[in-house]
Amino acid sequence: MSQSRREFIRGAMAAAVTAGLSVVGESEVRGAETEEAVGQKSGGEAAPPTPRTRIGVSTYSFWHFRRDRVEVADCIDRAAAMGFDGVEILHRQMSGESNAELQALKHRAFVNGLDLMGFSIHQGFLSPDAAVRQKNVAHTLHCIELAHEMGIPAMRLNTGTWGTSKSFDALMANKGIEPPVAGHTDEEAFGWVIEAIEKCLPRAEECGVCLALENHWGLARTAKGMLRIINAAKSPWLRALLDTGNFLEDMYEQMEMVAPRVAMVHAKTYFGGGEWYSLDIDYARVAKILRGAGFRGYISLEFEGKEDAATGVPKSLEVLRKAFG
Repeated sequence: MSQSRREFIRGAMAAAVTAGLSVVGESEVRGAETEEAVGQKSGGEAAPPTPRTRIGVSTYSFWHFRRDRVEVADCIDRAAAMGFDGVEILHRQMSGESNAELQALKHRAFVNGLDLMGFSIHQGFLSPDAAVRQKNVAHTLHCIELAHEMGIPAMRLNTGTWGTSKSFDALMANKGIEPPVAGHTDEEAFGWVIEAIEKCLPRAEECGVCLALENHWGLARTAKGMLRIINAAKSPWLRALLDTGNFLEDMYEQMEMVAPRVAMVHAKTYFGGGEWYSLDIDYARVAKILRGAGFRGYISLEFEGKEDAATGVPKSLEVLRKAFG
């Protein structure tokens, strides 16, 4: 504060005393003198505000493939009522793909004040059959265009699994580990997956849809496998999607490895016990890891507990708000 301003304040105090008015305390005057310094760095540069972490919810949180499908539009309404910032759409949960249906979902989110921030699809490139891989490339390209039409900037990508497990439940019981198809190896399969993803990247860039490779079993079951694929592609349009519930060994160490490449986070919670398993995840620690890596993207809740979503999802949001601020 300039000298002239100090003199003005002191003069005003003196005038108030003369007029018999109440006088501001000396401490308040000192506060006024230092007011301009609040929130400043040395040298007078204003400190940047801490960004608020945005938290969305996957429509999967309201439907676990275990019962009748819950409409995506209903999930959007429920997410807004619960206080989320955005919604991630599970492709398999959609009732249709016509342009009218896509635009209706976009409009539904907008009038509810929500972002459609993620699109989660199912595809896989982990097959020795080139025709199967190409079919999945075509499906991925189609889904990129769906995301673009809905204004969604990020899409979940998988490597796929070998398919040698008897069922998904069996795969989960074995912690996502399964043997390769007879006569083939994981090492060979990395080449297939990288080649298939590279075929999708030009369209992703044209549509402005970031492909986010998730640690969703297969070759991306570990941070090392995820990073091998992402680094090989050498494209800013392929990043990582961290699922907090899918690193089953050395959880936090693996999170630290991928954190600098993360575009979005799937945050698992398990109120009522998990559908397949439950993990005790320290979200304050997860938040610290992500902040340390400069992450500013969306946290997308994937509630995977057996408790009714009407209570389990809001409780999960409270956990994430507390941890991420």
